Amino acid sequence: MEKIVIVDYSLGNLRSVSKAVEHVATDAEVVVSDDARVIHDADRVVFPGQGAARDCMAAISDHHVERAVREAAASKPFLGICMGLQVLMDHSEENGGTDLLGMMPGKVQHFSGDFKGDNGLPLKIPHMGWSQVEHAIDHPLWRGIADHSRFYFVHSYFVVPEESDLIAATTEYGERFTCAIARDNLFAVQFHPEKSADDGLQLLKNFVNWKL
Repeated sequence: MEKIVIVDYSLGNLRSVSKAVEHVATDAEVVVSDDARVIHDADRVVFPGQGAARDCMAAISDHHVERAVREAAASKPFLGICMGLQVLMDHSEENGGTDLLGMMPGKVQHFSGDFKGDNGLPLKIPHMGWSQVEHAIDHPLWRGIADHSRFYFVHSYFVVPEESDLIAATTEYGERFTCAIARDNLFAVQFHPEKSADDGLQLLKNFVNWKL
């Protein structure tokens, strides 16, 4: 039986993520853990997160999971969610500037007052609610999910990858931004699949069934 580990560093939406993964992974063992050995032994790893960048980096350090997360992201099916996407980048503007894990080249940028809606007024920050996701590449995790399907977002910052071939999907909120990245065994999203109804569950199911 495959083991899917959801990384617990006290800042992820762990209950809803684990329940959603359990729902689609009926033939796998789903474990929530901050034990580096358990993460190392997993067949698949989900890396959720929420909150501020500095707090996330401190929690990753406090729970001693950085090395295990880095190894998982380099070697096995790996899904980052929300801050689990952002902390993969080099640097964030949040908290006056925060160095991140630096696993993917790019930065994390704040939605500025220049982001305006169709009425010309500044958009509300955080970006919260359902938005369309436009596929940038054909990827196994998009299987069964129509292009421009809506997913649920809650965030004030977004990733800006340095390499365009990292971009797996984009979303429009005042201007177009990257909402998913992919490389080799790694896939990470800004939105919350665990809160995104049938399409979110389909993405999680695709991750569970992803063959590298």
